[in-house]
Amino acid sequence: MADSQTTILDLRKKMADFVTARDWEQFHDPKNLAMALCAESAELLEHFLWISPENSKLAVLDPSKRREVAEEIADVTCLIMALCNCMNLDLSDSINAKMLKNELKYPADKCRGSYRAPGAKHSHE
Repeated sequence: MADSQTTILDLRKKMADFVTARDWEQFHDPKNLAMALCAESAELLEHFLWISPENSKLAVLDPSKRREVAEEIADVTCLIMALCNCMNLDLSDSINAKMLKNELKYPADKCRGSYRAPGAKHSHE
């Protein structure tokens, strides 16, 4: 099912059912899931290691590379769903709260075209 037809709850349930069917709850604690998330994130990063930003955009146009990257993104997302399940954390609430903080920290009228928060010092200063 496409994003437009799938809820976060659907994804969390799919992950929970997968974990339950394998009796993996015993291994799913916040520490281990966070560590697994880092490992899977590193696998995602490997696809872009040592190539330029421009070449990273070109690389994902290749259907084979795109599938590989999509699989790693799915692995990362599955672990996020598992972590939310383990912690009984509402992801939508968390994202909405964080976006409110981001709106204050990075006001569009002061940050347009820059990745720095207003008033942030440059790392080379």
